[in-house]
Amino acid sequence: MGDENKPLYILSGPVVHGQGNGHKVNMPTANLALAPGQQLPPFGVYAARVFIGEKDYPGVTNVGMRPSLGVEDIPTVETFILDFQGDLYERKITLHLLAFLRPTRKMDSLQAVQQQVMQDADSARKIFEKQ
Repeated sequence: MGDENKPLYILSGPVVHGQGNGHKVNMPTANLALAPGQQLPPFGVYAARVFIGEKDYPGVTNVGMRPSLGVEDIPTVETFILDFQGDLYERKITLHLLAFLRPTRKMDSLQAVQQQVMQDADSARKIFEKQ
């Protein structure tokens, strides 16, 4: 057996409120609460397996700054969970970051971010289909 299913990084914590931008384009994200000084993987976008209770879902996770939308200079970990609907606020989730998809880059609008996330979601689905 190989290590193809072994995550590059594992992050875990409760989901907290973000800026709400994802809801504006019907693409809500789960924002992970980070402990002060928590070690983060290299910034960028990852294909992630998201564990919520006894179930897991594919997702796309951005680790780092949000140059297109964020005004703060504090890194975030936010995940668009594919095929999931529900309220996760204050619930603990665990992220297995499985593959680095791309570096973070600045985009001109929330709609451009949405289009890129949908492309990232397609890339993530292809990775999960191989597992």
